Amino acid sequence: MKSMYRVAVIGDRDSVLGFKALGLEVFFAEKKEQAAEQIHALARKNYAVIYITETLAADILQDIAQYKDEVMPAIILIPGKQGSLGIPMNNLKRSVERAVGIDIFKDLEDPKDCKI
Repeated sequence: MKSMYRVAVIGDRDSVLGFKALGLEVFFAEKKEQAAEQIHALARKNYAVIYITETLAADILQDIAQYKDEVMPAIILIPGKQGSLGIPMNNLKRSVERAVGIDIFKDLEDPKDCKI
């Protein structure tokens, strides 16, 4: 029998509790230390995907960067209850600029308007 990949969501209670209804494993963290410990613990337990709220992720970007080149876990930032901080779009912009050598988003008023 094939083993199922596990998916986790880390964030404050209000932002992530709804993910439990979708069958995802939810872990509450209010402080950056809790979030960093949780990321590393879940990575050791071979979670395939870890969603984390942008608010928490903003404070532990170095911890998250440790897994950037790893196949697992994929760490994906999601907006929290206060909305998006724009971190995922900024990361995408930097990645595209590294890949193609220029900032293809610079002439857009809002990078979200890009249709790629």
